[in-house]
Amino acid sequence: QVQLVESGGGLVQAGGSLRLSCAASGRAFSSYTMGWFRQAPGLEREFVAAISGSARSRYASDSVKGRFTISRDNAKNTVYLQMNSLKPEDTGVYYCAASPLFMVITTDNYNYWGQGTQVTVSS
Repeated sequence: QVQLVESGGGLVQAGGSLRLSCAASGRAFSSYTMGWFRQAPGLEREFVAAISGSARSRYASDSVKGRFTISRDNAKNTVYLQMNSLKPEDTGVYYCAASPLFMVITTDNYNYWGQGTQVTVSS
């Protein structure tokens, strides 16, 4: 069992930055692929980025590539999402999730989810 708690969301102007954190409790954190997803009102939850348990593999969606960076600190059981050059279309609730599978990017492959943190980017 893994419990996830996100933090770091807020209101920021376009072009600004935010860093999201996701603290995990439970055993074997380093064995899980960790992912970030987001959901805007009226839209489906979409993949943002994923990082393997060892952090050797990382992948980001085309919409955030070059602006967002996913990282993790296994000693602290925490995964991060550094978001730079934010755009209004990045607005949504951001969720972190854990999967026992390697580098998956679809929601149905993630077993554990946080409660989400709101990110709002004003124009």
